[in-house]
Amino acid sequence: MPLIIMCGYPCSGKTRRAHELKEYFTQNTERKVHIVGDEDQGLDKNSVYSDSQKEKNLRGALRAEVERYELFCLIKHTQTPHCLVYCLTSADVSSEWNKGREADSRYKQEILDALILRFEAPDSRNRWDSPLFTIQQEDSLPFEAICDALFKRKAPPPNQSTKNQPLSSTNFLYEFVKVTQEFLMAVLESQKTSVPGDLISIPGATEKISFILARLLRKLRRQFISYTKMHPTENIGQIANMFVQYLNKSMH
Repeated sequence: MPLIIMCGYPCSGKTRRAHELKEYFTQNTERKVHIVGDEDQGLDKNSVYSDSQKEKNLRGALRAEVERYELFCLIKHTQTPHCLVYCLTSADVSSEWNKGREADSRYKQEILDALILRFEAPDSRNRWDSPLFTIQQEDSLPFEAICDALFKRKAPPPNQSTKNQPLSSTNFLYEFVKVTQEFLMAVLESQKTSVPGDLISIPGATEKISFILARLLRKLRRQFISYTKMHPTENIGQIANMFVQYLNKSMH
């Protein structure tokens, strides 16, 4: 089952582009297409994305429906061709498109801002983000190129991180992204009640960090990713503590 992964800011056109792709494949390749997204879950977006546990449950439900974990490792494990479609917009454009939605499908501005802040743009230099198709609002979808990526190329070959291992035993980068994403969620949640000077407890870490603005956290996270790519650890359980130590040292 070839897989197209849609990414982009909220209100960046992902749903519209997904339906354009479905129409193309249905009419031109006679293939069945199934779209999985949060619109199908019957949940209030503002309620879900303002509560880290509700958001975690939603993402778990979406992963279960797609029958994938964090996508790239399992795609390699099952030998499934895939591609990534990135709907590129500015934060201002997404905000304007959000305002134009029906009230019951509109994000609150603070929820939209938080989701945009947490979004990490794909990078075609990363093998898990490739092949990557970046689509701006005035662009037409490259249907033939996407079709070729899915049906005329070989699936990514398995490597040591996925070959003959259970799905729960993923590579270091997957674990790192998972832990630091939970870390980021905890910080965003803490900002609702914390003030500068407060110490924040982080999931999976025995140490605490000082109050930190989300924008600074994202910058330091990118730096830490670069560092850990060069110095990976075999002890997955220490990722959270390593990140806390890195943040505390960087802020003082």
